[in-house]
Amino acid sequence: MTEYTSTSTAQSGVAVRSLFKSLYMQMAAALAVTGLTAFFLADSQAYWDFLANNPSFIWICLFAELGLVLLLSARVMRMSISAATLLFIAYSVLNGVTLSTIFLVYELGTIATTFFVTAGTFFAMSVVGYATKMDLSRVGNVLYMMLIGLLIATVVNIFVASSTLYWIITYAGVIIFVGLTAWDTQKIKQMFYEYGTNDKSGHKLALLGALTLYLDFINLFLFLLRIFGGSRD
Repeated sequence: MTEYTSTSTAQSGVAVRSLFKSLYMQMAAALAVTGLTAFFLADSQAYWDFLANNPSFIWICLFAELGLVLLLSARVMRMSISAATLLFIAYSVLNGVTLSTIFLVYELGTIATTFFVTAGTFFAMSVVGYATKMDLSRVGNVLYMMLIGLLIATVVNIFVASSTLYWIITYAGVIIFVGLTAWDTQKIKQMFYEYGTNDKSGHKLALLGALTLYLDFINLFLFLLRIFGGSRD
């Protein structure tokens, strides 16, 4: 019995490592698609002319992104792996479209520096989430409550336009998504261990995990960009 359990655990460990490899490759590919889309659109005068004449286009893209995230989260296990991958790619492109506007606000050097700082921070916290033996579920629950508060504060600040609240939201956002990166990594690891098989369904779970960590990365990047981008009047 002990030998069987040890063999089963070892096999699950191999499957988990394989699924995490798939997850990080999909996440890296999605970030590359988003970055390239944003960069090339930002360099296109035709695109800016189009936005000037169609200011609602960015809002349409934002709502489409939300719809794709909800669709993938709810139905990924019922889709084929190719359909789920195509939707993830479509989401990455749409996010690149909306993120192209950051090139109007920040210099390329600031964006690049922030990206590398985000990548380093994300990697460190993901390693912590993967390696730690501590149960991060209580911390994660607190972080999600803080995230709800952050969203409410962000909406409020649209109307009050407080510089102080802006910076509180910014630093709170960094703390929240640094913590969520570790917690989400731990949750995904537990999910992979429970599933324990490196097959098509496992790779769908890896895609869902890639989407989760991709969102953590993008949000962390945007909050850090506010800090590296300089002061707000």
